Amino acid sequence: MNSRTLIRTTAVLATVIGLAAGTVAAGTARDTGRHDSAHDWPQRLIDRSPDLVQPKALTVDHSIGARRAAQEVHLAQQLYTFWNTGQQRYLDAAISPHFRDNTLPPGRPQGPAGPLLASDSFRAAVPDLTCELSDLLVTGDRITARLVFRGHFTGTFDGVRGQGQSVDFNAIDIQHVGTDRITEDWHIEDNTALLAQLGVRA
Repeated sequence: MNSRTLIRTTAVLATVIGLAAGTVAAGTARDTGRHDSAHDWPQRLIDRSPDLVQPKALTVDHSIGARRAAQEVHLAQQLYTFWNTGQQRYLDAAISPHFRDNTLPPGRPQGPAGPLLASDSFRAAVPDLTCELSDLLVTGDRITARLVFRGHFTGTFDGVRGQGQSVDFNAIDIQHVGTDRITEDWHIEDNTALLAQLGVRA
């Protein structure tokens, strides 16, 4: 899947889910015409544990049922808590040992070792890296997320030493959920913005 196809697929998916379920941001409520309001439905699926990232906006397809929906939301929270903290235990809880990256960048190993290497490498450049789960969309066996990564370039990247520059860039993920964990993904990052912020040539 190339970048243009991934972005188009994400946009269509977001539109379809938004029409089907409605999107609720934290602290808002909209009635979907069902007995439970849009606020009650998606917001009660979120794990409020203080160690987990919380989605800023959540859209969930009612048709997959509350149990499956809550499972997928929780997996997403664990995965993006890994990206927010760099702690492997969250990654292990979120993805299958047979996980496959379908948009594997050059030099990154396939499987769970890939995200671990990416996180370690990025944190060597941006030690205070955070990952905001800005939008989370759950439908069927797919999770789509819009992420915002932030931090300061105080480490080293590609031989370049940071001078404390601010880092702030977006990424889009599509995750495929199996029986109990995420089994594969597709992802695209705004690397043009990132490299410009780092002052590193593409």
